[in-house]
Amino acid sequence: MTNQPTITVDQVLDCKGLACPMPIVRTKKAIDQLQPGQVIEVQATDKGSLADLQGWAKNTGHQYLGTIHEGDVLKHFLRKANANETKLETSYPHTITNDEFAIKLQKKEPIVVLDVREPAEYRFQRIPEALSIPLGVLEANLFKLKPEDEIFVICRSGNRSDMACQLLAEKGFTRVKNVVPGMSEWTGPIENQ
Repeated sequence: MTNQPTITVDQVLDCKGLACPMPIVRTKKAIDQLQPGQVIEVQATDKGSLADLQGWAKNTGHQYLGTIHEGDVLKHFLRKANANETKLETSYPHTITNDEFAIKLQKKEPIVVLDVREPAEYRFQRIPEALSIPLGVLEANLFKLKPEDEIFVICRSGNRSDMACQLLAEKGFTRVKNVVPGMSEWTGPIENQ
């Protein structure tokens, strides 16, 4: 039997029962109160929080340390960056509103709809013909997409899709747009389970 070292944290943040984007919103506020180098444990039940927090940490310079699964609870550990490590948080500049996107779908133009939500979210409500690649596995599945295609990325609130758009742009995809605010307010065509 090996002894696992205990993880010392400076703050525990309870985000259990909250859906995207709330774990990130609360983490942003909480980490602002910490000193550089301090560690926060974010407890969440939203499976998408893993990719959300990893992406957010990468975009801001804070260090994602890892996640421990305890039953249905994900315990995410992040270390607050020093001033010289932080990056200005950016948003992907190319967006399209839900209404504008619905019109684009009606025109039946050759586009790719990329849904970066978790599989359960996608299964119960999705845009017809949307390709499901959750944010957490997007980088490993870029081969399923063509850099020259016009790609519209959607998630529940526009948060994960923003991070996905930034990743795609970094990898050479030039015709990418973030659909905002996403499925939470989508009134266009849908498929269900």
